[in-house]
Amino acid sequence: MDDGTQDAQGTHQGSAYPGPERAQPVPRPAASPDTPAMPQGTPAAPPQVPARPPRPAHAPRATAPPHASPLPPQYGSPQGFQYGSPQGSPYGPQDGSPQALRTTPGPNPHPPRSAVADWLDAPRPEAAPGIFRLGHRPPKGGADGRERLPSITVVGLLIPLAVALLLWSVWRQGALPYQGAPLKLFTPDDWWWGGTLSPKGMEGREARVVYDGVFFAVLVYAVVRLGGWPEVVRHVVGRRPQPARALLAAVGALGALSLVFPDAFGVGWDPVPVVDPVFSLIVLVSGGYDLFASQLFTDTLYALITLLVVWPFARVGGWWPYAKELAARRRAAAAPAAPPPAELPRSQWPELRHAGQYQAADLLTAEVAGARMNDVDCARVQRAWDRARREGGLAGFTETVLQRGGAAWTHPSGARDLPARRARHDLLQGQVRLGRWVAGERTPRAYHDAGAALAPDLLGTSLLVIGPPGSGKTRHVVEPVTESLALQALTGACAVVAVCAAGTPLGQDGAYDVVVRIGDPASVHDLDPYAESDDPDEAAAVLAEALAGDLDTVSAQSAATALAQLLGPYRALHGRFPSLPVLRELLEGDPGALAALRAGLAADEHAVMRRELDARMRQAGTAADVGPVLADRLALLDRPVFAGFFGAGDPADGRPFSLRAVAHHPLRVRIDLPERGHEEAARLITRLVLAQFHTVVRDTRRPHFACLVLDDATGSVTPESVRRIQRLRAQNAGVVLALRTIADVPEALHGPLLGAVGCRMALSGVTTWDGSRFAHAWGTEWVETTEVAKHTVFADQPMTRAIHALRKVVTGKAVTTDAVTTKQVERERWSASQLAHEVPPGHAVLSLTSVRGEHAPPLLIDLRG
Repeated sequence: MDDGTQDAQGTHQGSAYPGPERAQPVPRPAASPDTPAMPQGTPAAPPQVPARPPRPAHAPRATAPPHASPLPPQYGSPQGFQYGSPQGSPYGPQDGSPQALRTTPGPNPHPPRSAVADWLDAPRPEAAPGIFRLGHRPPKGGADGRERLPSITVVGLLIPLAVALLLWSVWRQGALPYQGAPLKLFTPDDWWWGGTLSPKGMEGREARVVYDGVFFAVLVYAVVRLGGWPEVVRHVVGRRPQPARALLAAVGALGALSLVFPDAFGVGWDPVPVVDPVFSLIVLVSGGYDLFASQLFTDTLYALITLLVVWPFARVGGWWPYAKELAARRRAAAAPAAPPPAELPRSQWPELRHAGQYQAADLLTAEVAGARMNDVDCARVQRAWDRARREGGLAGFTETVLQRGGAAWTHPSGARDLPARRARHDLLQGQVRLGRWVAGERTPRAYHDAGAALAPDLLGTSLLVIGPPGSGKTRHVVEPVTESLALQALTGACAVVAVCAAGTPLGQDGAYDVVVRIGDPASVHDLDPYAESDDPDEAAAVLAEALAGDLDTVSAQSAATALAQLLGPYRALHGRFPSLPVLRELLEGDPGALAALRAGLAADEHAVMRRELDARMRQAGTAADVGPVLADRLALLDRPVFAGFFGAGDPADGRPFSLRAVAHHPLRVRIDLPERGHEEAARLITRLVLAQFHTVVRDTRRPHFACLVLDDATGSVTPESVRRIQRLRAQNAGVVLALRTIADVPEALHGPLLGAVGCRMALSGVTTWDGSRFAHAWGTEWVETTEVAKHTVFADQPMTRAIHALRKVVTGKAVTTDAVTTKQVERERWSASQLAHEVPPGHAVLSLTSVRGEHAPPLLIDLRG
């Protein structure tokens, strides 16, 4: 029994992936057809790996391949796919060593710089979903522009103030009509001389003072609200840094106090009616002046009035938070403790130093500074550190880093980078940049000219891309996303399966661990149609989805039942599932094949399977028999061009690749569909891969993200697949579906498909029919619209009519006046016509939803930016 590094030659060669309960060897990397095979019978000795293999000097975003590094000793070992030390621990030896820790930190205060260090230390501020965070600069004035000064003019500020001053002057003179009516209505008649507001005694005089104070307070409130003074004050004062903010507020508070207490400031104007109305109100309530004989009561009242006047200015100036900040600074300055250490950049691995792992941090810092680590290495080590800290394996982490340096936890393929890159990536955040968000009326301020990016937390809700041929689906979207997932697979963060037509540029063969070329005799790998399943019902459900998922005449349940009635008995007799030609004969109801299978199940332990087969034999040849229909669809794969493929684990046919491996390992897999002339077979294979993917990712204990990329999902979307797509976000998995038009999906599934995916992209050139589906899925929003209507002015006076006639002769236009109407209306975010005609070439409209529920509205993106 070989260990997965040696396989027999043939059209269906490749490494098998046993189930999780058995050893799980990793398939060899895809090789070109002319690569010489390892001779049979002579086991290859594993390469001798030094304690610290050569590091690639490859800087981030470069397209040159990294230096080749030898395969780690665990690649191809009987222990299977392992990370860490040869002992198999995920973090290396767990016993640790005393020299693994140091008592004092030793970071170099001025280490040499490298491109990788600059990449690590680049800022990554928090941003909205879909924004490329590497080097992102949030817009000034707030993310949504709320800190900008509103559209308030000087006239709008001063007109309410001028009107208020005029009203106050008229009020003081008593010339306002019906000025005293409210006062007489709420006061007793014996306070006034008959028919006048002349007070008879103390109560009337104090009531007049309180009445003036109430009117003054109403005027101040109206001026503040109508003039928009709070917004202006917050813009001018509130956004300034301390202490300028507090000083400006203090100046304003002193000005207000000088109006309330002019005698205290030595000015000659009259006080505004604030203090006197308060004192008069207390006199009316208490019934006399006895309370003011107490100096303490009077001083307390003055203090309260002062606090009430100063309180708004204290809030605007942030006095209390600033006072607490100054007190904290004073306490920190007075404390004998040493000042806090300076924040270390990410290139010096501060998290390791804070945890006491100084030796590992110093080693990794030297590796980064010496350009012996690239961005893949940094992201892989950071992921291992997060896992070690979460699971309590710090000692093993340090031991592995000290042994292997930046090459620790290298991907079992030995690759530490892709042969070439075309997109810009940030592996620390798992993002790939697709383009640039276009600033516009619909675009929130936070997205203006920011980079547009996708990440696993967005792909976890699945992505639907629709655009006609030539719109750039593959070049601008599918290829960068696949490249990003392949890079993240090298860090152990995800597994990717890309399905495309032969010749589609989804990366070189060297960028994948497994390349399956269906129908190519030189293909190194085969495809297991049963996904290495041991359950006949599960295998039948997968095959039924592939064979009859797109048929209206055959239900998925009846197809799965018919297949299970054959797969179960065959496996019970032979210990494996049948090859596709044998299964086709059984579905066609061949009497000889069925009789031979029935005879082999004569033993008593096969009674249940014999009953299943009898039920299938009774249905054979009836009008309700779905076997011939399934056999006809299976005949698409039982062609001479596919001879030797779909071996289903038959020892005589080699060991086909099982898609179940992506649920256990961070693999990079590419499946090339048959070339021209086999379109229907290619669609059937695509449905088969999609059904298998949905089945193998059900285990939520998988530590890595799994993603299936379909470069052409035509004919693969079925009612069952739509239901399963909705569950992927809870299974740490997602799919990317690319379509030329929504018409490639059955009409009944248009709405469910758009509702099942969280990320939707419409590229330039979509039809209005496709646009209407997106418009309905994206819904509407409330917007403020302004309508201007021009009305002709008809003058009554002769002189005015003459002037209007002269103006019409000169300008050629009648004299009109504008009637402006502003209202809130509900409008589609993107209408079907706008999507079809207003999206420029090389652009797309993209909406996003993350697995955490964060949303980004449909916005225009420049895929070439």
